[in-house]
Amino acid sequence: MKKVLLVDDDVELSQSLINLFDPEKYSFHHMDDGQDTANYVKQNHEDLDLVMLDVNLPSCSGLDVLKNIKDIDKEMPVIVISGFVSTENAMEAMREGAYEYLTKPFELSKLLDIVNKACGYVHDTSKQSPVRQSIIEQDYLTDEIIGQSPEIVEIAKLIGQVAKSDVSVLVFGESGTGKELVARAIHRNSLRRNNMILSVNCAALTDSLLESELFGHEKGAFTGAYFKRIGKFEQCDKGTIFLDEVADMSMLTQGKVLRVLQEKQFDRVGGNEQINIDVRVIAATNKSLVQSMKDGSFRVDLFYRLKVVSIYMPPLRDRREDIPLLVDHFIQRYNKSLGKNIRGISKKAKASLSKHLWPGNVRELENNIHTAMVMVKSDILDVEDFPICNEESSTVEIDIEGLQENYTEMFGRLIEPIFLKLVSSSEGRIYHLMQSSMEKALLSACLKHFNSNQVKASEMLGISRNTLRDRISKYGIY
Repeated sequence: MKKVLLVDDDVELSQSLINLFDPEKYSFHHMDDGQDTANYVKQNHEDLDLVMLDVNLPSCSGLDVLKNIKDIDKEMPVIVISGFVSTENAMEAMREGAYEYLTKPFELSKLLDIVNKACGYVHDTSKQSPVRQSIIEQDYLTDEIIGQSPEIVEIAKLIGQVAKSDVSVLVFGESGTGKELVARAIHRNSLRRNNMILSVNCAALTDSLLESELFGHEKGAFTGAYFKRIGKFEQCDKGTIFLDEVADMSMLTQGKVLRVLQEKQFDRVGGNEQINIDVRVIAATNKSLVQSMKDGSFRVDLFYRLKVVSIYMPPLRDRREDIPLLVDHFIQRYNKSLGKNIRGISKKAKASLSKHLWPGNVRELENNIHTAMVMVKSDILDVEDFPICNEESSTVEIDIEGLQENYTEMFGRLIEPIFLKLVSSSEGRIYHLMQSSMEKALLSACLKHFNSNQVKASEMLGISRNTLRDRISKYGIY
């Protein structure tokens, strides 16, 4: 018999949860406030197998109760339950050693599975031993990851888990999805948070400049090197370095970064002194590193050194429920920086923004909000303040009835506005761009529909599973 402590002020819901479990396997003790929970756990922790804890309690925060429980028994599995979605709560709960973080309403089958695993009924689950950390000051709204979609909540939980270790992290995703925000959130929730985090865009510098930027150089190392320069790795010793667009590094620079990861040392350009450092590396890319390795442009050994943990940031079009939250967030931000007092956005404009494809993702959305707030003359943003809302590509109505299998006209309507934009910026590459992008979009949509089941997806697409696997690798579909 497993003994479970359930702490939730919703008595009716608590009883409903208790009734879900086999009374021959589980014995529940219910408390409706967190004030005396720590004392109860202190007196009974040797007999307890699990604590289920609500975040919103009458007299205190469930996250504070979680910390108290972990101070008493750091091996005690605690499932944190929240009535509303908060990425910061998810990060903090997982960072403080929660076994799992769930939001209401949750799938009952998922809850049962998690409780069974936590209590050892499915298989032995090693209980976590969290690194103790103090609460982080909430003064980083500009770096906050905004969203309530399931994808973003899972990312927040993963950030909370990996932050307390020093493993390298590789962040995948399209440009503008917020990969640097993930890196900063990991740093902010780590033991290194009181030290420096520096970011380097590997695609923005030539090979020689990037090498000097990362590792520094000695005086006289090359023409124009009039002074000794301390590189980014050395500057953020004991901190974190974020390598953006890591796929664009030359093979030479990749080898030097690999040495830092393996041996924690390097030498400046033109120098012989071995410099020892302690730096956590977080890298990001919008390209398929698997394809880059096949092409021979990226080192396999570096890939596996960087990808101890990988995090995929989904495009904005795949988490449209987050768009209204992001809009409100950017309005608050630019009210402050522009000295404005915009009260909000009309329902029509918000609905129109939510329908847009957002090829530039969150960065594109932010830029449109920023521009609209600079130009608006009223205190409410409306459709006319967003030229993008009037673009056909964002609101194309698709009606496939009666088309049978002739979709040329439909695709023509979809492609035309995109084609017109590419004419001015992608001379000589339109065919390749459109073909590869549409194939990747089709495969991604099919895999998403079938919950990443490659057998069903390949059957629906009418291609072999080997062909599907090859395309997944080629396009970096995560």
